[in-house]
Amino acid sequence: MVKIDLKDRKILYQLDLDSRQSNTQIGKKVGLKKDVVSYRIKQMEEEGIIKNYWTLVDAYKLGYIIFRFYITFQYVTPDVKNKIIEYLVKEKNTCVVYSIIGKYDLGVFLWLKDINDFYQFWEKLLDSYGDYFAEKIFSLYVKWYTYRNSYLLLEEYKKSDRLDYEITGGRAKTIEIDEFDYQLLNEIAENARAPLIYLAEKLDCSSQMINYRLKNLIKKEVIQAFRPGIDISKFGMTQFKVDILLKEHTQRKYIIDYIKYNPYLIFIGTSAGVSDLELEFALENSEKLHQIMEEISSKFPGAIRKYEYINSSKSHKLRFMP
Repeated sequence: MVKIDLKDRKILYQLDLDSRQSNTQIGKKVGLKKDVVSYRIKQMEEEGIIKNYWTLVDAYKLGYIIFRFYITFQYVTPDVKNKIIEYLVKEKNTCVVYSIIGKYDLGVFLWLKDINDFYQFWEKLLDSYGDYFAEKIFSLYVKWYTYRNSYLLLEEYKKSDRLDYEITGGRAKTIEIDEFDYQLLNEIAENARAPLIYLAEKLDCSSQMINYRLKNLIKKEVIQAFRPGIDISKFGMTQFKVDILLKEHTQRKYIIDYIKYNPYLIFIGTSAGVSDLELEFALENSEKLHQIMEEISSKFPGAIRKYEYINSSKSHKLRFMP
């Protein structure tokens, strides 16, 4: 476990608000000089606290939908498991691939245009590795809310930041973008802090053109956020996902309105096929999770029928752009 001081946490928090902020801008907000901010960010990158910088793209607005499946393995050796993961990471339309501790072994999200695309992908996967799948659970991902990492500054974050969240999916209106925008989105999908000059050289255009296109994609809400990939295990924390089945579905919106202020909550999801409500937290242990669930149950007696949880042991891919 790595210990970081308050200044590092403040820098991380600013990167979480907007990873494309300059070091000068961050320095003014945290009370440090630009060079010190640069040094501290580089140290956190070298220590593995910051894994990468990713762009939250609402590909629903580009005409895509998300199919998700969970796999439980059978008869796998470590070598076979690694080959399956490598295969899925290299698949161009996977956006999330992660290992799980719990009732499943692997979770996979795919950006696809329709059910036929998914079926073609699935047939190919089964031909290659189907014998190693003991159980397969499918769902259609509908909508999710992404929240600030307020756990970084438990005593100092602004309460209003809990209301500054991104909404991806739902009834997103399809937006037409050209090939240049697609190329730009692909460049920054896993490199959110890429300088304008670098992007201009890659796409053979001016920095002014890149800046204009980025602002336009943000205005259209195709780009929703620029975030750091933080390895919370460095802080002794784990990402827990809770699948909740509701007895009273009408209570769902009230539970969301209540839990969104919890500083450990980082994600709320809606899917068809797994649960009525999905919550994700960054927590020290499962005991903390059960305490939160007891608080929800006390606040909304009789609303929850049951809940199950899993925790992510390792993220292999995070890319919100097909």
